[in-house]
Amino acid sequence: MSGPQPGPQHEVHDPDEVRHRNLLLRIGLPRDPSGSRHVAAFVVVTVATVLLTRALLAATGYPQVGGSSGLHIAHVLWGGLLMGIALVLAMSYAGPVVRPVVSLVGGVGFGLFVDEIGKFLTADNDYFFAPTPALIYVVAIALLLLGEALQRRRGWHSSESLAAAVDEAVAGVAGGLSERARDRALRRLPDEHVAGAPEARALIEAIPADEQELPSLVGAAARRVESAARRLLSGARWLGPVVAGLVVVAALAAIGWAIALHDPMFAAIGVGVGGVAQLVLAGIGVRSSRGVPAFEWYRRSLYVGLLVTQPFLFRLVEWAATVGLVVGIVLLTLVAAELYVLTGGDARAQGEVAPHR
Repeated sequence: MSGPQPGPQHEVHDPDEVRHRNLLLRIGLPRDPSGSRHVAAFVVVTVATVLLTRALLAATGYPQVGGSSGLHIAHVLWGGLLMGIALVLAMSYAGPVVRPVVSLVGGVGFGLFVDEIGKFLTADNDYFFAPTPALIYVVAIALLLLGEALQRRRGWHSSESLAAAVDEAVAGVAGGLSERARDRALRRLPDEHVAGAPEARALIEAIPADEQELPSLVGAAARRVESAARRLLSGARWLGPVVAGLVVVAALAAIGWAIALHDPMFAAIGVGVGGVAQLVLAGIGVRSSRGVPAFEWYRRSLYVGLLVTQPFLFRLVEWAATVGLVVGIVLLTLVAAELYVLTGGDARAQGEVAPHR
């Protein structure tokens, strides 16, 4: 007597289909839908730690921790310790709950570490090495863009959506799921015809309810930002002209700084070249039709500003570069949010669609 046959919604994985997947998926590396959020939190905490550390050291007269014994416990050591703790946490716990904690602890640790980069680039261990702010900036932006590139290098595969939903259920299997976590897991499920999706849905729905969960500062901050962005961008016809104007103004300001300041000359040339490139890319965006093409060109212009213009501007004048950094990140956030709205986004992978009905 033959056993039960799988129904149409319980399809078995086709080995050929698996073999044709991306190599990272085949070796077991699906992306985390919240990966960009965690990387952004890591970078923000890193930069905030650097700024706070330098402010506290300046306010206290740069004390030597270790007294008069000849020892100095540099804060790079505390940074390494915190990064080690973050790695141990990441390797010790399964599921998504620990990742926001890792991004915060690791961000503080990396901030303390990278703040002392000047000491390791100079023969006299110069903490005040002039290019240090620019170097810290380049490292932070490079990590942020690396995280974005890993998340956006290709469209989301249904197996990644399924993995994200199952990963969300990991914490629930151990301690129950809050309604918010259950809803998020269900929204991340792929279509029912994907092999494993019906079983994953049954598992998620069978997990007992439990509203007790570890508060996530990263998640709470991200929800507030996303909610504000949705309200701001709802029917915002003004966004395109405003973004275009600000991108052009930022490029012209960079060119102005390059003309006004020329010491060191290489930094002025870098700012000028970056500003001109920004202006050209923004101009192409202005000439493009409304919608996705224009905002794609604005994003390219902002990337050039963050990767080329700003590092050199930090070498010329730090306060102007700091203002430019804040403006650039805000504009890039608005452009990314608008592109997400215009393209429809990958709602299931990101878990940001309406609750499953």
